[in-house]
Amino acid sequence: MVTLEQVHQRPALRLTPSQALVLGFAMVILAGGILLSLPVSVQQGKHVSFLNALFTATSAVCVTGLVVVDTYTTYSTFGQIVILLLIQTGGLGFMSMATLIAVLMGRKILLRERLLLQEAMNKVSVDGVVRLALYVLKVTAVFELTGALILMLTWHGQLGWGKAAYYGLFHAVSAFNNAGFDLFGNYSSLTSQVSSIPVNLVVGSLIVFGGLGFAVLLELQQIHTWKRLSLHTKMVVIATASLLLLGFLGFALLEWENPGTIGGLSTGGKLLASMFQSITPRTAGFNTVDFSKLGEATAFLLTILMFIGASPGSTGGGIKTTTVASNLVGMYSLINGRSDFNVGGRRLAKDQVFRGAAIALFAMALVTVVAIALAVTEHLPILTTLFEATSAFGTVGLSLGITPALSPLGKSLIMLTMFAGRLGPLTLAIALSRAKTSNVRYPEEKILIG
Repeated sequence: MVTLEQVHQRPALRLTPSQALVLGFAMVILAGGILLSLPVSVQQGKHVSFLNALFTATSAVCVTGLVVVDTYTTYSTFGQIVILLLIQTGGLGFMSMATLIAVLMGRKILLRERLLLQEAMNKVSVDGVVRLALYVLKVTAVFELTGALILMLTWHGQLGWGKAAYYGLFHAVSAFNNAGFDLFGNYSSLTSQVSSIPVNLVVGSLIVFGGLGFAVLLELQQIHTWKRLSLHTKMVVIATASLLLLGFLGFALLEWENPGTIGGLSTGGKLLASMFQSITPRTAGFNTVDFSKLGEATAFLLTILMFIGASPGSTGGGIKTTTVASNLVGMYSLINGRSDFNVGGRRLAKDQVFRGAAIALFAMALVTVVAIALAVTEHLPILTTLFEATSAFGTVGLSLGITPALSPLGKSLIMLTMFAGRLGPLTLAIALSRAKTSNVRYPEEKILIG
């Protein structure tokens, strides 16, 4: 017989930070799926299956934007507000929201909670994680409210003040959190706003700032001299600017004469649309042109941009800009026969370069397997399924129009891919792993490479 004393002596179930993060996101998604499947969340005369509600919740919490039912015509105002709250919770992270509640209640943030924040915010150490979490909440409020105000002023003549205020807030939150959910109906995203300069600039700016990473925003606010910026911030800024320029030039050159996308627009309209479409693959999910009419070369270019995604510690997904940068530095050092990974007068830690390579390989394997599986189950061309799988992994939300027609198996694959993309493939792998550290070192032996 087990005595009460023996029960108290048993070790409590302790989750690692990675496991707690995975479990936390899963619980938020499940709660969202249940709420969105309730009759109060759906428009009168509509019905949403639990699978579709769970898909929507997963897409919202993972700030993706892929949808199997149209948000505006399917969900009631209550359901739309649930989606908005899921986007905000998923974008900022449930630990940031929990920290806000704890601070408001005057409760001290314990070390274990700080470790969870460190994991959630992709910080190197626990130093300053609470301060950063509070900064995240403040800067988010400033960006979202400012964006909502400008959008409201832009749309009030078309929608009226009340609806314009609601639309402004919804789309500002969706944009800053790189979610891509919209309320314009019929899966149209922002195609009706293709020529609106304020909408393109405001939504585009919110996407970019949301994808830079909060640590970078904080440093840019505090330090105004390029030389004094950290290597991380410099790499993020350079990589972001380079990818935006690459996307802009590539989209403009490839789609300039395409009548299905920007071919019928004026020169200024083509440039504006190309600029927006260079921003949105950075995990945002909005589009102002019909993506089902894209050329294959453009679709492949956007697939690459979606795979890279935003920057660490941001609201965006993908393998991250610094991961690509570290891989390029590693390749350059290898080609030049250097044992150290030097960049910008600094030396990158080898374990970070190896981690970046592992993330890239893990992500490529995941996207490839999902794309092949979708090609088999949905009977679609591999480029189409690769675009969809990459969009899900990068938590982008762009689609070539196949999401609503996916089979239950296809929806499940996309949900798992969104979940892995939001948490990070390595975080998910570590959380599911039962591997233990070992001090055993085996004899070294070389193999042929290349």
